[in-house]
Amino acid sequence: MDTAVTTPTVLPYEQRLRADRGWSMDEGDRHFRREDQVFKTLRGIARRLDDLAIPYAVAGGMSLEAHGYRRLTIGVDILVTREGLRAIHERLEGPGYVPSFAGSKNLRDTDSGVRIEFLVAGEFPGDGKPKPVPFPDPADVGVEIDGVRYLSLASLVELKLASGMTNVGRLKDLVDIMESIKARDLPAEFAEELNPYVRDKYLELWRNVRDAPAGPVES
Repeated sequence: MDTAVTTPTVLPYEQRLRADRGWSMDEGDRHFRREDQVFKTLRGIARRLDDLAIPYAVAGGMSLEAHGYRRLTIGVDILVTREGLRAIHERLEGPGYVPSFAGSKNLRDTDSGVRIEFLVAGEFPGDGKPKPVPFPDPADVGVEIDGVRYLSLASLVELKLASGMTNVGRLKDLVDIMESIKARDLPAEFAEELNPYVRDKYLELWRNVRDAPAGPVES
């Protein structure tokens, strides 16, 4: 008699955060100690990708963390090639990682419930339309920090600027860059490391940071 293979039932991490306020607050504390479920998921998937020799670079909020701007995030974004994405689903999809839904390119860690979203080299950030800043090959832009490969700072800034510039639903990406400018004390000259398509936007945000009040105004 054949035994049916069942897909593990996973409680999404973001759902658990909403359902249990006390646990959510504790997770926030653990996040800033780099001990929460998101960091555990990040380290776990990075080890698996390294073991499989699949090129990758962590993007999104976790990459911001690695580059000095610490903020809460509820998922892991990873840049891969199309071939790498195919290998990930062939080799990892199963008891440890399941698709977010049937046919999804993204996975969810079955232990933590944390969503892992994959960005594909050659596609485009923001509105998804062709532009001078595509998602690059992770092998070309990855830098190792604490044993995990992340987007280089310049690539991270380029992609977030291109995203926020072309999709009003992604304006938070522009806020992330302003906060990164403050956290890293990035200079105006950093624009020279960026694709010309996003340089003016970087300088605009840099000036906004420079000209912002230093603290709360006393009444």
